[in-house]
Amino acid sequence: MKFIDLGVVLEHNLPGDPDNMIPKITYAMHDAGAETMKSFYPGLKAEDLPDGEGWAMEFVNLTSHSGTHMDSPIHFHSIIMGKPARTIEEVPLEWCFSDGVVIDFSDRPDGYNVTAKDMEEAFKKINYKLKTLDIVLVRSGSAPYFGTKEYLVRGCGMGKEATLWLTKKHGVRVVGTDAWSWDRPLPFQGKDFVATKDTSLIWEGHYSAIEQEYVHIEKMTNLDKLPPYGFKVACIPIKIKRGSAGWVRPVAMLP
Repeated sequence: MKFIDLGVVLEHNLPGDPDNMIPKITYAMHDAGAETMKSFYPGLKAEDLPDGEGWAMEFVNLTSHSGTHMDSPIHFHSIIMGKPARTIEEVPLEWCFSDGVVIDFSDRPDGYNVTAKDMEEAFKKINYKLKTLDIVLVRSGSAPYFGTKEYLVRGCGMGKEATLWLTKKHGVRVVGTDAWSWDRPLPFQGKDFVATKDTSLIWEGHYSAIEQEYVHIEKMTNLDKLPPYGFKVACIPIKIKRGSAGWVRPVAMLP
């Protein structure tokens, strides 16, 4: 069996998020660890340790939406399908291990809003019939820009009708994208809202969960290394109490 890592690496000060969301990592290396160990071992001297080295650790300042993460239903709205929205620790594990499918929209222009018709045509193109609980991953076109400020405004996104085509019509509960957001980049939505005053354009892919509960994974990588189907995906999120998201290291497993 072959494993493909679908999660990005958390890096200190890496661009690709709004400024207030960029990860901060402080590295406490072996010399600092040796000093800390002295409080646990009275009388300890650095020379008592192998090469004078203690333990190493990192202090990490993140949001729950940093790096590759899964958005939980409560991120989308407080009420989902008429009930209080589930938080990340309440996402069913059964959703998080299933057959994977990759749809390639990387040829679409930046800011393109994927429709239900686009989805239907994409699945016909790969000759695949969706099943309940399939995990659908989308190549948006933004992946080459990860780690740069351009990442925030690159790639296409999934509109409400495209999302509901997956979740409500076909029973998909977990989807993912290599883009910063499941929706198209926010500046494109904002520009169209200013021009039209159409409130239905706002965060429409996310807000579709009000009608049909689902979760999505953002900031994935290596989707271009996967076949259209014929593999499994495991994507279990870290449990954060009442969390709107949780970090996840999704993995594809190919026979």
